[in-house]
Amino acid sequence: MNTDTTILLVAHGSRGRDGNKETIHFAAQWRERHPGWRIEVCFIEHAEILLEEGLDRAAQGARTVVAIPFILNAAGHVKMELPAAVEAARARHPAVKFVLTRHLGMGREIFAVLQAQLDRQMKQLAVPDPQTTGVILLGRGSSDAGANGELAKMARWLYEENEHELVDLAFTGVTWPRLESVVQRQARLGMMQIVIIPVYLFTGVLIERIGEQVARLRHQYPQLAFGLGSHFGFDDGIFQLLDARVSSDAQIGDMLECDGCKYRELAEAEHLHDHSHTAIGCAQHGHREHNTAHEHHGCAHSHA
Repeated sequence: MNTDTTILLVAHGSRGRDGNKETIHFAAQWRERHPGWRIEVCFIEHAEILLEEGLDRAAQGARTVVAIPFILNAAGHVKMELPAAVEAARARHPAVKFVLTRHLGMGREIFAVLQAQLDRQMKQLAVPDPQTTGVILLGRGSSDAGANGELAKMARWLYEENEHELVDLAFTGVTWPRLESVVQRQARLGMMQIVIIPVYLFTGVLIERIGEQVARLRHQYPQLAFGLGSHFGFDDGIFQLLDARVSSDAQIGDMLECDGCKYRELAEAEHLHDHSHTAIGCAQHGHREHNTAHEHHGCAHSHA
């Protein structure tokens, strides 16, 4: 990695400060692994340093900025807001080369992390029969069908690699089904144990909400044993995945699928909005959720 290159981790941002603190702590640990690298962090919303400022900071003293969407699934933030912000940064800093890599995605690296989560929960449940142990992957949820489909791929891979009769999806918001409905279904189908795996990098308001939901489900279904995984941002597999993003010439040279796409430009006017109000310390307006789907290459786009 050249000394005149800045790596910019672009995280989603959380209303809960602990989630953003964990992201910053992750970046500090990544710097320790690569002391010669310049690694910066910014957030799309709900933080002090938002995307525009983060790109400007990364550009200072750099010839190249490698922006990595530190996000698991690609929806509106990744597919439209990030490319638009990078285009604007290119105009502000014409002497700096901005490279936008792909988001973390749902590939073999993330699958290995999810499989390890499942293995740990099965051990904590005293290794029950997988045929009577349901698995639920619990994602954030999006109105982007492609982003939800990526999580469905992970559920299928877990099903293929294990002996569980039921491996289902649930979402904490925006789309369906929700956790309570899937637990009810698995209980009716005879599951004796249920392992819930949150597909989240770091803690935050939604992780706290999941804990409250599972506590309530344990009370509602005393005959079931529940295993609850944790957010996994500090898993070694995440560091390895980011290392691959930086070191692979193919990734560095590969545009995000919507970077430079004419169809993205047609949807920007409806989708893009100002995140300045979600900076910590700014106006106290709540961030309005956008659930409208935007068509692009046959895919719907909304918030990650």
